[in-house]
Amino acid sequence: MRSDIGRRTALTAVAIGTLSAVLAGCGGSADQRTDDNAARKQAGSTVASTPPADSRQIPGVGDRLRGRIPAESRQVVAVYGKGKDSADSTVVLYTKRGSVWHREREWAAHNGKKGWTTDHHENDRRSPVGVFTLSDAGGALPDPAPASASGARLPYTRSASIAAPRWWAKPYWHDFDYVIAIDYNRVKGTPPNDPTRPEGSSKGGSIWLHMDHGSGTSACVSLPKAGMEHLLRTLEPKQHPVVVMGDQADLRA
Repeated sequence: MRSDIGRRTALTAVAIGTLSAVLAGCGGSADQRTDDNAARKQAGSTVASTPPADSRQIPGVGDRLRGRIPAESRQVVAVYGKGKDSADSTVVLYTKRGSVWHREREWAAHNGKKGWTTDHHENDRRSPVGVFTLSDAGGALPDPAPASASGARLPYTRSASIAAPRWWAKPYWHDFDYVIAIDYNRVKGTPPNDPTRPEGSSKGGSIWLHMDHGSGTSACVSLPKAGMEHLLRTLEPKQHPVVVMGDQADLRA
């Protein structure tokens, strides 16, 4: 999709050698133990409802974060965290048509195991609050769109190096079958697992939207497979998609 396909291939090869460092930011390689409840929870994590909530503003988002949504953005993935210290959240996709934001889809989701933070650091197990662009996607699986369609709209890198390691507990093996990189402390235009951290390693990185395993993450936001497939088929660079994410109190501020 871009002229720098060769650069993407090289970066993916480099990323294979730095897999453990990258995964520390998303998925939790440091504490990925067997979770007996994860498989049972996963069955209840796929809520899909579309109650009418069309508005000239993204519901539940206050002036502080609303002002950071680029004027040209026509697609917003809103992540509503249940609470400051909660790992439970809801993801809603909004599309702007004319001057009105239309609520398109909704999914039950998870965020960092310890909740949310406005000052994210490596291994704090909290997801960063903020507004971030969505520029690149990928995964261990191929482009999720049917052969007759044009494929994932965001540039998509398929690589075995993105897959969750098999020494993690089995419920986590498919976390990275599909991922969308959240542009927090990363270089746009690179594969999601590119390890470069422009703000330094202490600020964390590898914050992704990825597939859900039924419980909290290290810092990412996880959705059911159907949700990830829908986002990959729907988000388009020309619509300047962003994610607005945080606990409900910080979102309203």
